[in-house]
Amino acid sequence: MSPSEQGRSARRPQGRSGGEARPTNRGERSGGRGPSRAVQPARQVAYDVLRAVSDSDAYANLILPTAIAEAGLTPQDAALATELTYGTLRRRGLYDAIIAAAADRATDSIDPAVLDALRLAVHQLLATRVASHAAVNESVNLVATTVGRGASSFTNAVLRRIARETPEQWQERIEQDARSDDERLALRSAHPVWIIRALRRALSAEGRVDELEALLEADNVSPEVTLVALPGLAEPVDPRRPYAATAFASPGGDPRRSVEASGGTVRVQDEGSQLVALALAEAAPIRAGERWLDLCAGPGGKTALLAAIAREHGAILEANEIVPTRARLVRNALRAVPGEVVVHEQDGRELAASRAGAFDRILVDAPCTGLGALRRRPEARWRKSPADVAELVPLQVDLLTAALEALAPGGIVAYVTCSPHLAETVGVVQEVLRDRADITELDARSVIADLARSPIDLAEDGRAGSGSAQLWPHRHGTDAMFLALLQRTDAPNTAAKED
Repeated sequence: MSPSEQGRSARRPQGRSGGEARPTNRGERSGGRGPSRAVQPARQVAYDVLRAVSDSDAYANLILPTAIAEAGLTPQDAALATELTYGTLRRRGLYDAIIAAAADRATDSIDPAVLDALRLAVHQLLATRVASHAAVNESVNLVATTVGRGASSFTNAVLRRIARETPEQWQERIEQDARSDDERLALRSAHPVWIIRALRRALSAEGRVDELEALLEADNVSPEVTLVALPGLAEPVDPRRPYAATAFASPGGDPRRSVEASGGTVRVQDEGSQLVALALAEAAPIRAGERWLDLCAGPGGKTALLAAIAREHGAILEANEIVPTRARLVRNALRAVPGEVVVHEQDGRELAASRAGAFDRILVDAPCTGLGALRRRPEARWRKSPADVAELVPLQVDLLTAALEALAPGGIVAYVTCSPHLAETVGVVQEVLRDRADITELDARSVIADLARSPIDLAEDGRAGSGSAQLWPHRHGTDAMFLALLQRTDAPNTAAKED
């Protein structure tokens, strides 16, 4: 699940200020912006999205399609705007280090609007085939029209300094200042050090630490657009994805056309998300009349897939999403599936507590850091911090604990995160299962392997007794989805502790 607002506080980037004449920057707006200069539409769209990401904590993957449509970009310009946006966001850490070196000042002293223009320009200079003079001139024009002439002079000076050296020279120069091997890898791979270390630990638990650089590289490649055909309502179109029978690659062009043409029975959905939902359905034979719950349903992709499966087998699905705007997205996603699915708007912990023993299958697609979806949301790597993990883990533990209490005997919970961070995955499962004799962990790897259309490499976690499954971008071409399947037995809960 993409990170939910449930139990979380928004984090805003800190403000920036300062500027002088070395090159000059802030404080020169009084000179006026001067005559308006035309900026190429694709660059303008990319810049506007970058500003929204910086100023409003917006997610590029949500606002970029709308910005492209509103600007009326041609397919060629839309592709350029997409590459400029995502490429700039992915490598922001490296670009900031280069900008700081060229400007001889920290980036937090540069006007945020100018800094985003500089980032966009540096990406063009160092990572695309855009001619240097075009990247510099367009960026100077962009700053002149949006900030002012003084800021455009600063921009021009910084970019011309950057353009004098090759990407390789800048990479070597920046890495020389790194204080450790992890910092050098962070600059090379455009990942914060703490994320690199978390990913290394997760791979090490599988005995696959040698895959770290492949994983980091995969995080910096735009993912293939994957569609889901809701079972019983639509059929996948070749070429199919390798694992989920419901998944297929986008035929090309704007995938929204396929979605609209299908009436919503075909949707955009990562294959990893499909696999974890299918695993809950395939973990045991489905009996007619079963009651299912999607406890943290927003924005509704997995909910729609479960609803279609439930419809085919005579099961009854309910959904819950605490955030009203996301609950509306869930209802919209369910419109394509005949029949009624009740969508609650409650704290998932309270809903589950009020329905003890009521459900046969529960999906806990828990709010998480989203570190498994950095391919799709590259800006998230620069927003998150270890503090987010510490804030989310107690919520994840509470949600999973409550879901287990809402299970009927023999019922199954699928605990899912779009994060491979061990604290959010096996750590949560171990914490919840401590001293519980009424819960058995099923072999999620075997369930996924059995439903996959082709062999799938799911390395075992090194922890004794763990049956969880971890998907990876570099190994499976999916988001890094985690899955644990937990089944309630008839044995009493022995988790109660003495006072």
